[in-house]
Amino acid sequence: MVIITLQRAKCIGCNYCVEQAAAQFQMSKKDGKAVLLRSIEKRGFFTLKSADVGILESVTKAKEACPVKIIDVKQT
Repeated sequence: MVIITLQRAKCIGCNYCVEQAAAQFQMSKKDGKAVLLRSIEKRGFFTLKSADVGILESVTKAKEACPVKIIDVKQT
């Protein structure tokens, strides 16, 4: 299980997460911030739980590329 969390309010719209993990992230046309696809929002945190451990490498690269460190990735 891979758990990805995004603090969207702090996003600066750099697009690095989309470049690294386009299957999980996209940029909003409305406000230019990242969107974690298929996620659930709770108190400003967007969380995606995926059984596909194949996404681990790309989302970890997205986490490392984020200049404001608002992406968290955990494997359980």
